[in-house]
Amino acid sequence: MKALAFSILIGLAAGTLNALPMILQKMNKKAILSAFLQYFFAGIIITNIDLPLIPWYLEGGITAFMMALPVVIIVSTEDKKAVPIILTMSVIPGTLISLAGHYFI
Repeated sequence: MKALAFSILIGLAAGTLNALPMILQKMNKKAILSAFLQYFFAGIIITNIDLPLIPWYLEGGITAFMMALPVVIIVSTEDKKAVPIILTMSVIPGTLISLAGHYFI
């Protein structure tokens, strides 16, 4: 139970850190909520996942990258320049979530 509670805290922190720049840029509220929820759930999933044959330090980045692909497909129809930013900003927090989960849970 303690691990689940901590993974929720990691998810809240990751979601907040991802949504904060969007709030400051006064982006669409639905886009902000979507980003927050994506990284909130990523925090829970990444800290509790065990991908076979993948080292623990790569699991977060790979999982977050895969979770961002549906968003990238939707966004790419309107703004192709945002694709590399979204993918990069999924791998970095995903890796940080994985590190936090490994060292603190």
